[in-house]
Amino acid sequence: MFKTRLLSGIILVLIAVLSIAAGGPVLFAVLLGISLIGVFELYRAMGVHQKGFGPLEIAGYSGTVLYYLTLLWTKSESFSTMVILFTLVLIMCVYVFYYPRYRAEQIMAALFGMVYVAVMLSYIYKTRNLEGGAWLVGLIFLSSWGSDTCAYCVGMLIGKHKMAPVLSPKKSVEGGIGGVAGAALLGALYALAIAGLNPAEGHTPLMYALICAVGALISMVGDLAASAIKRNKEIKDYGTLIPGHGGILDRFDSVIFTAPIIYYLSVFFMI
Repeated sequence: MFKTRLLSGIILVLIAVLSIAAGGPVLFAVLLGISLIGVFELYRAMGVHQKGFGPLEIAGYSGTVLYYLTLLWTKSESFSTMVILFTLVLIMCVYVFYYPRYRAEQIMAALFGMVYVAVMLSYIYKTRNLEGGAWLVGLIFLSSWGSDTCAYCVGMLIGKHKMAPVLSPKKSVEGGIGGVAGAALLGALYALAIAGLNPAEGHTPLMYALICAVGALISMVGDLAASAIKRNKEIKDYGTLIPGHGGILDRFDSVIFTAPIIYYLSVFFMI
């Protein structure tokens, strides 16, 4: 199991690095694919996906694709918001004209899935398009996957106080602190390592450390939120797509939350 998990992790990191380095249409296509799979996994867990693909599920996927297409057409947030509102109206049309096929909980889950997965992950693409974005995107993964690794190591060594004893008994307060501190350190070291390669101004070790520290705090919420959904739905993993890890959402649960935070913090520091 360890070898399988390690190999899957290496392949996943390679795909992420190559996609981010390429940027543009390549990153766009990869993120759209990941988002659609992630939405499917959540729809299956939340009971939106049933036998075959029903109109409610199709409405959610249509909104996801349309939302991503707006990222290619324009940088205006207004169009993105318009697509989200359009998807809401489309989902409510399904609710009304197919009543009583779907319950209110399924209707809410359909829109939630699009926003929670597709919209949040799209900020990886938005971050990549910022000045120095090829390097800034790295902060998303340092504050999620990097923080998670640091938290695990510190928690194993000195973890005593449970962070969320009912939801995630293995997570400790000490591990959480270690994850934040580790992410900050990784961010500072990352800034120093790319100093000669990154042409963007103002990308200092302090800036990267602060962004990663805040991102690491938020990543814990993302991780625990995904765990809460799984516990409510009584499932172990969202899927089996990534051997040793589970589904897309099992691996990107913290990334979903850190991506928007890293984007807006990067914009704030560059003002």
